[in-house]
Amino acid sequence: MTEPEQLGFRALADPTRRSILRLLASQDMTIAEVAENFDMTRAAVKKHLTILDQGNLISVETDGRSRVNRLNPIGLKGVFDWFTYFDAFWDSRLDTLKSEIEKDRQ
Repeated sequence: MTEPEQLGFRALADPTRRSILRLLASQDMTIAEVAENFDMTRAAVKKHLTILDQGNLISVETDGRSRVNRLNPIGLKGVFDWFTYFDAFWDSRLDTLKSEIEKDRQ
């Protein structure tokens, strides 16, 4: 696993950061707008956003004095590919198990 993928998984490991991603999926937001949705300080929200940015799951654009955060769907591709591999792996294993159970029934 590459370092960017590791950072993406690290970012997704926290439920607050997953909630932030859900918010950003519906609209771009400043730090203050994100913070309005959580019972934590603006500084704590900024730390979460920094980790999401390091994981390439969001992008941050400066607009005057504001920093606008937006979901980076391309950053989710590595995570999606990893889960897709294991989804196919388990589908194959479960199909084999089902076949073996059906053989025993006959």
